Amino acid sequence: MKLKTLTALAATTALVAPMAMAADMADEMTIVSWGGAYSASQKNAYHDPYSANTGVKIINDESSAEAVAKLRAMNEAGNVTWDVVDVVAADAMRLCDEGLAMEIDPDTQLAAAPDGTSAADDFGDLLVSECFIPQIVYSTTFGYRTDMVGDTPPESVCAIFDLDAYPGKRSLQKRPIDNVEWALYCDGVAKEDIYDTLSTPEGVDQALAKLDTIKDNVVWWTAGAETPQLLADGEVVMGSTYNGRLFSAIAEQNQPIGMLWDMQSFDLDGWIIPAGLSEERKARALDYIMFATDTQRLADQAKYISYGPARKSSAPLVGKHAELGIDMAPHMPTDPANAGNVHIYDYEWWADNRDDLDAKFQAWLAK
Repeated sequence: MKLKTLTALAATTALVAPMAMAADMADEMTIVSWGGAYSASQKNAYHDPYSANTGVKIINDESSAEAVAKLRAMNEAGNVTWDVVDVVAADAMRLCDEGLAMEIDPDTQLAAAPDGTSAADDFGDLLVSECFIPQIVYSTTFGYRTDMVGDTPPESVCAIFDLDAYPGKRSLQKRPIDNVEWALYCDGVAKEDIYDTLSTPEGVDQALAKLDTIKDNVVWWTAGAETPQLLADGEVVMGSTYNGRLFSAIAEQNQPIGMLWDMQSFDLDGWIIPAGLSEERKARALDYIMFATDTQRLADQAKYISYGPARKSSAPLVGKHAELGIDMAPHMPTDPANAGNVHIYDYEWWADNRDDLDAKFQAWLAK
């Protein structure tokens, strides 16, 4: 995906999608997501309105970080218990390639824009897989304790590797994604050469060697809420997490935290419907997806968290925070003021290489 496609979302976005009330739909569904402020934004924008309109009971599960492994196991056991699952684009591609996610026809199974623009045209280049329904553009970036960085707050992502200027613990996600890209970038590899370098054993070794320089000072996280809490508790001086989690800590909780946008890693997040559902559960999941990804619903989520909606028609509808009353647009990762130097996460490369890099990364962690 090109940066201009992502930044256009912030500069460009309603009708409630019709919901069938057919008797052959399940009256309960399990929706899987990431927890914390993000799941809260989905509950406010999607789950609660849908339940109010349909009477459907929604069970929230916070297992998205393990979605691929768990869906593989469910499929092998012949017992898929999830109905709609929130995943990043690369994981959606893997699940689609393995036949573990349904293919979606955007023009018949997703709502058109209010002006009649087809869903396929409205989502555009963000429809990166036949099984993936885009929801947000987000970034993984860094927060830092404003009272622990002295008089020179970090301006470069490479501050994460500078233990002399910024002593103390860091928090990084317990996976290779983003960490190896930042490591190579801060070891002198040009942005445009990062994935070519990672495609070689020597490049992977180079990235892990750079991470070795701070390994003893890293707290590894698996849930997006962990870094904001570690920062709030003063247990780390800086750490990576999703930009919306940092927004929540800074704007909603008034924590002494600053945001570092340099080399923020742009990515896509959205829904898949697992393959193998009964007809009743599949019908309910499709009905929910029709509602939850319409123009207004995606704009509504931005009232609660600073992620850019995936539909072009939603962007003009992004307004103020539901409780704070502040303008949300400047807090979006796609805002031009925040997007001066970004890392465009290559979800296709990671879909092809994730399993191998995960194994190497876990072996490195165990050393």
